[in-house]
Amino acid sequence: MSFSPQSRVWVYQSDRKFTSAEENEILNKLASFTNQWKAHGNELLAKAEIRYGFFIILTVDESQANVTGCSIDSSVRIIKDIEQEYNVDLFNRFNMAYKVDDEVVVNSKEDFETLVNIKQVTASTIVFNNMVQTLSELETKWEVPFQNSWHSTVFAHLL
Repeated sequence: MSFSPQSRVWVYQSDRKFTSAEENEILNKLASFTNQWKAHGNELLAKAEIRYGFFIILTVDESQANVTGCSIDSSVRIIKDIEQEYNVDLFNRFNMAYKVDDEVVVNSKEDFETLVNIKQVTASTIVFNNMVQTLSELETKWEVPFQNSWHSTVFAHLL
């Protein structure tokens, strides 16, 4: 299944890494959801994936049917269900994800700020920009060096 680079994406970041068993269960739930996901009765060309054990990514190719408010609400509901069932936080935008030696680490904004302060997070540290909105942005602007991300404007005074 081929998705247009302009497909819409939503990135939900967990505050902890899913176990492989959890990941399989969640992917099965999301596959059931994306297979029957509709907008005003039209089937949406959609997929779900988990990357690095932390990020649930939903993708919808709107060349087939446009996402509606109701269809977005239904996707948020399933993410909230996952959040409750697995006791994770998937909506906290203040949790910062970054890489240390190719391993993903998630910290609170305060802890992240401290790490920037003590130079554990540097201009070249790879951070995750979960604000990406298209598949093309996901591929090119999701994992970026701190200095090229929105993080650097928020934490600029520390660099």
